[in-house]
Amino acid sequence: MKLPSYNELLEAGVHYGHLKRKWNPKMLPYIFMERKGIHIIDLNRTAECLERTGNAMKQIAKSGRKVLFVATKKQAKDIVANAAKEVNMPYVTERWLGGMMTNFQTIRKSIKKMNSIDAMLADGTLSSITKKERLTLTRERNKLEKVLGGIANINRLPSAVFVIDITHEHIAIKEAKKLGMKTFAVVDTNSNPNDVDFPIPGNDDASKSVKLICDYLVGKIKEGYSEKGAEKDAKAKEAAAEAPKATEAPAAE
Repeated sequence: MKLPSYNELLEAGVHYGHLKRKWNPKMLPYIFMERKGIHIIDLNRTAECLERTGNAMKQIAKSGRKVLFVATKKQAKDIVANAAKEVNMPYVTERWLGGMMTNFQTIRKSIKKMNSIDAMLADGTLSSITKKERLTLTRERNKLEKVLGGIANINRLPSAVFVIDITHEHIAIKEAKKLGMKTFAVVDTNSNPNDVDFPIPGNDDASKSVKLICDYLVGKIKEGYSEKGAEKDAKAKEAAAEAPKATEAPAAE
């Protein structure tokens, strides 16, 4: 996957930070200049960090592990949900429930309840209940789907989280760090980049900026899947080539 060019990052508005008065001093190494009271992010640093993050995500995908995508901000959640679906990664884009990772077993119970309601609605088990009771169950199921649908298919904790706006999603970052998970994030000028393992300095408010970054990372994850498949095929061919030799009878003396 080709790294976005300087002009592509510029056109997507990745360089726009927050007002100077809202800045976090820890972001100083990633700030190019100030213009009309707004900090401008150094896109050369953005490209470096984006490439580093992409390579790390690629290795995670190649090893068969999962990255949890998190973005509950209105302008980012649909983009992030679509990106996660494209590479079969779990995602949270509605609301981060406290303990979603640190209390994962309880969350799994809620997911099982949702799946159980689905099964009962599908096989006619609930045909004998009243219309009102059925409506209540359906509403409960839809509520669970909205919040937990993106993580319904995972049976174990992801290896990493990717977050848009670490200030907004501070609980997710806190839980991930507590569990020793790798943390990737788009970090704007009002946040502390030291709070995550792989910060990507960039505009976390503009949808174009978020999409450009997500598209690149999705491409790197696909590369990881592709390399994993190629290695698997190579091993299968090697095993097939060795099989006839192993089954050959010893030559008669």
